[in-house]
Amino acid sequence: MSRLADLKVKIFADGADYDGIVKMARNSLIKGFTTNPTLMRKAGVSDYEAFARKVLGTITDRPVSFEVFADDFASMAEQARTIAAWGSNVNVKIPVTNTKGQSSNELIRALSSEGVMLNVTAIFTLDQVRSVANALDPATPAIVSVFAGRIADTGVDPIPHMAAAKKALGERPKAQLLWASTRELLNIFHAEESGCDIVTVPNEFLAKLDLAGKDLVEYSRETVQLFYRDATAAAYQIRTKRIAAE
Repeated sequence: MSRLADLKVKIFADGADYDGIVKMARNSLIKGFTTNPTLMRKAGVSDYEAFARKVLGTITDRPVSFEVFADDFASMAEQARTIAAWGSNVNVKIPVTNTKGQSSNELIRALSSEGVMLNVTAIFTLDQVRSVANALDPATPAIVSVFAGRIADTGVDPIPHMAAAKKALGERPKAQLLWASTRELLNIFHAEESGCDIVTVPNEFLAKLDLAGKDLVEYSRETVQLFYRDATAAAYQIRTKRIAAE
């Protein structure tokens, strides 16, 4: 656990299970929370605002990101201002484009200049990072979420990509770079290596936090014990032939 405690990168829990959020809130390593409409739908959330307000009633001391889901920019703006009013610890997630691929930069510029704390999401390319950086107000805190895990899915090493993204945000010191779409616990250390400020981690990986720094020899023995216990519990048998000694 000491390896995690020494990290500079902040771990945000990513999910939409209320009980899981409450549980993670008790962990001092978790510095914030994020969710999105897809996670909320999978978790069975039917009332977006009611769920968000319930979470914000519990999480008052750390940032929480909620996303707009309109596709036209005028409606996005209305939703963003409404979501921002739900709490002083809210970051409003704005996708880098709408579904037609049209840039959200003008909306980002308008909201950021109003002092709305944004989490610009679904970013993949360095050109997108640079464009978003130019749209953000230097005086307003923001999060820039680059989907490193999905970039890795395409066969591109995300570590130098994220390091370049961090450099592209150099003139926006209040803009924090977030490593999104984590695929494994190791990505926390990848995010640290590449200079990210934040890494989002799903609960399924957060459950493995205690493994960080675990002795590999002991881990090996525990794995052998697991296989043995399961084989014994299943009462597996193999008919073997004894080879007579010559």
